[in-house]
Amino acid sequence: MATALPDVLAQVDDWAPDTVAVGVTDPDGPIATHGPVDQVLPIASLTKPLAAYAILVAIQDGALHLDEPAGPGGRVRDIRVRHLLAHASGLPPDEGGPASAPEHRRIYSNQGYEVLAALIAERTDRPFSEHLDIEVLQPLGMTDTTLDGSPAHAARSTVTDLLAFARELLAPTLTDADLHGLATTVAFPGLDGVLPGYGRQSPNDWGLGLEVRGTKEPHWTGQRFDASTFGHFGQSGSYLWVEPTRRIASASLADRDFGPWAVEAWPPFSDAILETLS
Repeated sequence: MATALPDVLAQVDDWAPDTVAVGVTDPDGPIATHGPVDQVLPIASLTKPLAAYAILVAIQDGALHLDEPAGPGGRVRDIRVRHLLAHASGLPPDEGGPASAPEHRRIYSNQGYEVLAALIAERTDRPFSEHLDIEVLQPLGMTDTTLDGSPAHAARSTVTDLLAFARELLAPTLTDADLHGLATTVAFPGLDGVLPGYGRQSPNDWGLGLEVRGTKEPHWTGQRFDASTFGHFGQSGSYLWVEPTRRIASASLADRDFGPWAVEAWPPFSDAILETLS
């Protein structure tokens, strides 16, 4: 069935964006790709999983701890590192003080990642972009990925590089099994919230920097996906999903912002990938 995968991936040629690149990988290496997989494009909020992974490495190295206070400016003592990674801090999306208490609801927050990046820069005595490059991008061979701006949404990358990151998520080498497990399973179960682009979800499951599919409907992955599937998508028209029960992952980048075209195209396309590899 894998021989049919190139035909499935070629469906992206009919999508609305002028440029789409896509690939599928397992832990050992790419299975198939289509389009300009080495073209550098903005990845928007797909930056967050990369940033989160760099934060997890700092946690593993003892530079900070998941349950230490990490409120903006040190003013909100109830907010912990774990809350910020899991969008459970109560901080609003972009600026301002808490909109709710921690662990009350899931509020997707760019601000939370900017607070964490500033804390990492302080603890490691280097810019967060440098920390990300040294601790994650270089070890994984992600030579075309850069961060110039917000750790929540300002990275640029290629499908080739994102597939390398996906392989790390399938078979971790930079974090231990316990930390990887915390990142890829639900943190603070039962929290409701809005999944950007898809409306209110009950529950709105997230791990630490990675969205967990759970029972969300509608969703940007397909109907064939296990609830344990995790990943992220970006407003730049980008996605990365990892299906851990099948040990495969896929990443796609495009030159058109997320919109109705992606809502319509991504789920059946991803389902077709799974069906082809079953």
